[in-house]
This record gives sequence, C-alpha cells and structure tokens, in this order.
Amino acid sequence: MVSLPATLPDLTWQGTLLGHGEPAIDPSFGGARRVELTEGAWVDVVPGWLTGADTLFATLLDTVAWKAHEVPMYEKVVAEPRLSAWWGSASEQPWPEGVRPLAAALGERYGTPFDSLGANLYRDGTDSVAWHGDRVLREQPDALVAVVSLGSTRRFLLRPKGGGASVRLDPAPGDLLVMGGSCQRTWQHCVPKSAAARGPRLSVTLRPRSRRPGAARG
Repeated sequence: MVSLPATLPDLTWQGTLLGHGEPAIDPSFGGARRVELTEGAWVDVVPGWLTGADTLFATLLDTVAWKAHEVPMYEKVVAEPRLSAWWGSASEQPWPEGVRPLAAALGERYGTPFDSLGANLYRDGTDSVAWHGDRVLREQPDALVAVVSLGSTRRFLLRPKGGGASVRLDPAPGDLLVMGGSCQRTWQHCVPKSAAARGPRLSVTLRPRSRRPGAARG
C-alpha cells in the first residue's frame, strides 16, 4: 500500500440537532443491543452513544493529516476511494483531541485497552470501502473493533465470509458499533457507494492491539 498526503475538497455537510457542544459519551451504554450473527460473531449497536458528534467531526476534519492510499487490485494499483489516518498507542503518538475518552469508556466496558486508533473519511457518496475483515485481527480467534460514526449517515453492511445474505445497519452521527467474537474471521463488512449520501461521513475506529488474557468478550 502506498500512502500520499491528501488535500481536502470543500466538504458541505449539515449538522444534527444534538450534534453541537462538547463531545460526551454515555458511560452506561444505554440502549445497547447485540446482533448475533453466526459462528460466534456478533455486533453491538449503541445508538446516540456520543453527543456532540458534530464538534468531534469538525475537529478531526480540520486537524487530522489525511492520506490517500493506493492499493493493488487485479494486477493494477488503484486509488482507494476514501481518505484515512492511523495512529499507534496514545503513549507513542498523540491522538487527536476528544478521542481518548472514547477509548477509555470502551476499555472499561469490554475489559481490555482499546489502544489502536484509525479514522476514515468518506468525502461523498462515491467514496466507499469494499467487503473485508480487519487485516490485523482476522487471524485471531476473537477480536474487538469499535466504530464511532460521525457526519452523514451511510449504510454499513455485514455478510458471512465468502458471500451470503447481508445484515444492514445505518449508523447515525454519534452511534457506536462494536464487532466482536469471530466477526473479523468469519464475516466481512463494507460501506458501499451511495447516490443518496448527503455529505461526508467520518468513522473513528478503535481496537485492542491484541487480545489480553482474561479480557471480557462483550
């Protein structure tokens, strides 16, 4: 994969009624529901977990050093249709403002440190990501990947690895998804292109670097 610095276009987006103000998470994870998949895979869905989502969206949009990536595909190198940024642990590389409280709350909930951070920016409905499982975690028996959605609502699909009927989720700004169990090994997820997208979407992805012995499984 080749990474290149990216210049952001003028992104027009409309905030939500409750999206302004200081970002704050719901430590009780109220309203959380678990979607049981197959083969030990599951995804927790927590609507409205983060208030002040528009504030965090604007902060990340303006301060993150976004990069465009080129990836090999069918014997060619093509531009990945989204922008991304990745960090190591907060002790090695400063994380953007407002993200560490999210990681701390997730660690308390799931019993393991969420010490790896990534962010993906879908500039409009033509940006997307194809079916995949987490490259780092898909060889582990079980793994946790948390995704906090900011900006516009976009479809988030999951399907069994190798194909099959998909499960559709539509995370709104401030919603949290946590994929767990065998999800990265036995299922795939994607964000498809959308002609109905009304603005940019930004996802904050947090995960443990590795499964800690004795860590809770959700």
